[in-house]
Amino acid sequence: MRYKPTGSMKGLVVEVHDGNVEKALRKFKKKVAESGLLQDLREREFYEKPTTARKRAKSAAKRRWQKKMASEQLPKKLF
Repeated sequence: MRYKPTGSMKGLVVEVHDGNVEKALRKFKKKVAESGLLQDLREREFYEKPTTARKRAKSAAKRRWQKKMASEQLPKKLF
């Protein structure tokens, strides 16, 4: 598998070796997921007000912080 520049267009390219289309498709799906193209497309599909975007980002940051604090907390005494 390699990336190939396709002229002036930018894109993800996965080569099929030995007729193994399923393996190439899995690799392509993984590349698309890692690049964040679909997530970006979903976010841009509808307009989101700036206040709503800030609120969503703040709640996500709060959840990340709570998760981090929970993982750093000492376990309860079991006696």
